[in-house]
Amino acid sequence: MCGASGTYDITDIDAGVRTIEEMITERYVIKMQLQDKLIIGGHEFQSRFILGSGKYSLNLIESAVKDAGAEIITLAVRRANTKEQENILDYIPKGVTLLPNTSGARNAEEAVRIARLARELGCGDFVKIEIMRDTKYLLPDNAETIKATEILAKEGFVVMPYMYPDLNVARDLVNAGAAAVMPLAAPIGSNKGLATRDFIQILINEIELPIIVDAGIGRPSQACEAMEMGAAAIMANTALATAGDLPLMASAFRQAIEAGRKAYLSGLGRVLVRGAEASDPLTGFLRD
Repeated sequence: MCGASGTYDITDIDAGVRTIEEMITERYVIKMQLQDKLIIGGHEFQSRFILGSGKYSLNLIESAVKDAGAEIITLAVRRANTKEQENILDYIPKGVTLLPNTSGARNAEEAVRIARLARELGCGDFVKIEIMRDTKYLLPDNAETIKATEILAKEGFVVMPYMYPDLNVARDLVNAGAAAVMPLAAPIGSNKGLATRDFIQILINEIELPIIVDAGIGRPSQACEAMEMGAAAIMANTALATAGDLPLMASAFRQAIEAGRKAYLSGLGRVLVRGAEASDPLTGFLRD
């Protein structure tokens, strides 16, 4: 700015330049976010955080959705009509896409029945296939999951199958009509993080559908890492439900997922196998 003597204050100029740069950066980020959409079965979403609704009070669902910035929320069909005065659908904000899951199904036949019931209850066409016969480790039955996916996809459902990460199974799910693939990171409810990291990376590299990391993600940092790997989205429930402050943890996950996605899109820096490389050329005077 010009002072009383007509001179310029260089600090003011620098401040103005920084402000302009910040505005340009902000506009660029907003533009990238608008262009970088999560597409599942032809439906577009801005958020890449899919929120679970189990294990915590229905009264916290609205605030959790708000702080998570979630546009998709899962629900067990049995919670949609359990009591006359307690219906989860009454607590979910309008405009949020419902993702009923087939929790409790032990085979494809039961999963298909639950999905059809969810549609009749008005939960829409999205469905997350969960089929588990193992009651100790709660691992998904991949074979039965493929069967259910094929049946429901033919009936017009947007099928999002939960599966143990296996490339051949993922390919079969694609052929069966899945809209996305949801590999587990660790045993469900464990909060152990990316125990199956290498196998998930294979799916990200080889499968064209969105890879949504589900089950076992216990910390925002783990969600960020999965997004840096190239995952399309994160599904989390237990990490929030067991946190001391659920809304605050939902916000932390949201920011971590957004940061991980930006890092992936920016192109992560290379890693040196050995040795080091100076970041400042002035260190060139050093000699062994």
